[in-house]
Amino acid sequence: MTENRETLRARLLQEVDTGKIPAHIGIIMDGNGRWAKNLGKTRIHGHQEGARRVKTVVRFANDLGVKHVSLYAFSVENWARPSFEVSALMRLIRAYIVRERNDLHAEGVKFRLLGRLEELAPEIVRQADISTELMKNNPGLSLNLCINYGGRAEIVDAVKKIIGRGYTADQITEELISQHLYWPELPDVDLMIRTSGEMRTSNFHLWRGAYAELYFTPVLWPDFDDVELLQAILAYQNRERRFGKISEQLSKG
Repeated sequence: MTENRETLRARLLQEVDTGKIPAHIGIIMDGNGRWAKNLGKTRIHGHQEGARRVKTVVRFANDLGVKHVSLYAFSVENWARPSFEVSALMRLIRAYIVRERNDLHAEGVKFRLLGRLEELAPEIVRQADISTELMKNNPGLSLNLCINYGGRAEIVDAVKKIIGRGYTADQITEELISQHLYWPELPDVDLMIRTSGEMRTSNFHLWRGAYAELYFTPVLWPDFDDVELLQAILAYQNRERRFGKISEQLSKG
């Protein structure tokens, strides 16, 4: 007999180790277009449903004690999509920032944009800045919306900053590069989730995701809910994170 959703959710909540919740979860939100196509709807409708799903996932992650959630909302490569879709996505992103501001603030969430922000419409950046300032002292999860973002672009931009500040080759270290990423205080990704069945990271958090545990699910993003997040976290908790060591070294503490 198949468990109903509520029973499954309750069981998974009991199985999750609350002491081993990943601090930083990165999510590649894929499958909006396919979800819409399956229903005979437009791709824009799929993106709208995907935006609504963000609220559910962020709220639940905050309740679980996740410290950071980074959402891959629009990559530097996504500008190659049809212009009408790009325009619709930009309107949707701005609307999301404005619409969800008060609810996110009430739930204690912090908010930031990551990416090449200078290439975005000024109004999107302005609205994001309002949210960031409003929520900067909140105690909860940090929601990092990655827009016009690319992992390679982030590293290139960090190197340009380093060169511009006059550092020599001998002074360049991993720590120095980390200090010049888009938001230096953001820690490495612990768990990276990709929806829709695709099994690649698509230029997302290449630097911070170096040791991330990867979780791929066939579930399309608009169908990804708290149960799916719990299953991803359980998969993460059942893995051994060695960071270059061997199991025997870890067992010795």
